Amino acid sequence: MRRFLLLLLALFGASLWTVPAAADDIGATARGVVRVVTIAVVDGQVVGFGHGSGVAIAPNRIVTNAHVMELAERYPDNVVIGVVPSEGDKSYQGRVVAYDAKRDLALIEFAGARLPTAALYTGPVSEGDPVVALGYPGNVDLATAQSAADYIRPTSPVRSEGVFSGRRSLTGIEVLLHTASIARGNSGGPLLDRCGRVIGINSAITRGEEGDGSFGFAIADTELSAFLREAKQPYASVGTACTSIEERLRDDSEADVRARADALTSQRDAATRTAMGREEALARAREAAQTRRENVIGFAGLLLVVGAMGVGAAGLFAVQGQRRRVRWAASLGGLVMIAAIVVFVLRPRSEPALPPPPAAVSQIVPNAPLGKLTCVFQPDRSRVTVSPTSDVAMQWGRSGCGGGIQYLPTGDRWERVVVPDGEQTVSVVAFDPLTRRYTDTRYMLGAQAMAQARKLQQGQGAAPRCTVDPAAIERLAQQQAAIRTTLPPLPNEKLVYSCRTG
Repeated sequence: MRRFLLLLLALFGASLWTVPAAADDIGATARGVVRVVTIAVVDGQVVGFGHGSGVAIAPNRIVTNAHVMELAERYPDNVVIGVVPSEGDKSYQGRVVAYDAKRDLALIEFAGARLPTAALYTGPVSEGDPVVALGYPGNVDLATAQSAADYIRPTSPVRSEGVFSGRRSLTGIEVLLHTASIARGNSGGPLLDRCGRVIGINSAITRGEEGDGSFGFAIADTELSAFLREAKQPYASVGTACTSIEERLRDDSEADVRARADALTSQRDAATRTAMGREEALARAREAAQTRRENVIGFAGLLLVVGAMGVGAAGLFAVQGQRRRVRWAASLGGLVMIAAIVVFVLRPRSEPALPPPPAAVSQIVPNAPLGKLTCVFQPDRSRVTVSPTSDVAMQWGRSGCGGGIQYLPTGDRWERVVVPDGEQTVSVVAFDPLTRRYTDTRYMLGAQAMAQARKLQQGQGAAPRCTVDPAAIERLAQQQAAIRTTLPPLPNEKLVYSCRTG
């Protein structure tokens, strides 16, 4: 036994092999589940060995049971705490940063890697709802371990399914009773809903005597959230009900069709109202122009009459021999008649020019810039398991330029595949200028799949930012198509936002 434990301690931190997790909701959470190993050494002698499970609540922090850390409490200066991820090629040394013996919870911090974090589900859980336990049961380890190295070799956790059987009180602490099969070694591992959100931390099992069935106890979400708040540890939480991604994609597709139909109808109605308004404005303009024309013609006739009267007065003065008055009357009458002719010739047109359509109701052009947008999360149209849902600010420019990043046209919207460096998620983001709807479809991948996606992205060279260069657009399209081949058939999440100007 001593030789076995010394070998385990010597191998801790060595390079190992990888077993990637499946690309589903439970598998996505499983990538943040770890084996926790404790080894106590006093005066060069191994005096204790223990192991359990844990789940990442932050990229560098995991939650486990306090009793898994029993050796660390008993020998605070003589214990090595090992954190063994579910994938990768290394194990890491941790330290206790928070400990609550009453709640049976502990918070462990480690350095050297970043794990995908799990989210707490804050919504209601009903009796009979399906649940899944993840962890590293000791009886499985005993049956499969070939050497001490197997205990610190990254391996995907064991999952077991059951149902939620109700809330109970255990030594004054709220716990969840469930039927998912767990064993010693599962302690500290998460109890999940079917969407992979954490609803509890597995802690104990009932004893099965004389054929009695065994049940599992998990520290309830209420106790876990209180522990994390007291430890000043931020954590992700999701309160939306669990729905299948197939159901969400189907409903969202139907909602898309309705939204585009409504947008097109609104656009046609606006165009109709604009056309009717222009016709009414044209009719009023015609009426006003006709009135002005008639008034000008009448004024020209009046001037003609006045001019004729002046010429007639000149003839009368000529008969009377008043030559000076003849010149004035003839000159004034002639000028007035000339003015009448000029006014008549320059009379207004009866058909006014057509006014231009107002810019506010012009037809939406797919390539038109929309400027700064604020996109508000729509929970009724989204499926969320772990991601934050804060509003998104973006600036939509001309020809698919979104926030300085070039999108590609796909049907009636613009799309872009995003492969970030800091998380194990590939996003297909899309924007529809007609409905002003922004979507983030997220695929949570394992380390190997993420490495492949990043390699494909880098292999095509630097992706262009906003551009209309056909060659650059073609290179970007090839890069995006190559990355899409690495994605599973269905995503894990779809976040939908409604955007408005401002």
